[in-house]
Amino acid sequence: MLFLDSSDPKEIKDIFAWGVVAGVTTNPLILAREAGAVDLEQRIREVIGASRGPVSVELTSETEVAMMQEAHRYHTWAPSRVVIKVPFSEAGLRVTHALATQGIETNVTCVMSFNQAYLAALAGGTYVSIFSGRVRDMGYDVRPVIAQTRAQLDREKLASRIIVGSIRHLMDVNEALEQGAHVVTVTPPILRKMLHNPKTDETIREFNAAWESRAK
Repeated sequence: MLFLDSSDPKEIKDIFAWGVVAGVTTNPLILAREAGAVDLEQRIREVIGASRGPVSVELTSETEVAMMQEAHRYHTWAPSRVVIKVPFSEAGLRVTHALATQGIETNVTCVMSFNQAYLAALAGGTYVSIFSGRVRDMGYDVRPVIAQTRAQLDREKLASRIIVGSIRHLMDVNEALEQGAHVVTVTPPILRKMLHNPKTDETIREFNAAWESRAK
């Protein structure tokens, strides 16, 4: 399954028309780059209107009380669609667990290791987001992290689903899915690269040229 990593309503609407993505993830960095000083609620409502499925909205508060208040505010924007993206930390685990007991879906983000992913799942995270590119930046192979997490979720029948993000290359998508990720979240440029293969383009041109030649 693929989610789209974007906060641009126009681009989101265009890509959802392909019928290949099932949700949207956002983060403060994406929003700062794409939306600037726009009102967050307005932007997220536009994203919701342009998409289908879950839309992850990340908390930026750092204390447990403030995070809970922020989470409840975001949740009211679209209770059936908004997923609260909770940065991994001790406070984040407490917030994740509290929200889970209230039936509010969460996406525990910035996860870099199996240990973190396992704790996030035990706390009740709906999704556990492993950051592929950033794990590789530390010099580690992310594939065992994904595979070990999936194996443990299946072994204990934990309900959390693995999202793999921080995708830098096409092969990151392939490897994440091969290792058992439930979801890979990709930026529009990466998704568009998935469309193309030179042999496909060549074959289509050959077929079309043959048909045009026949008609003359």
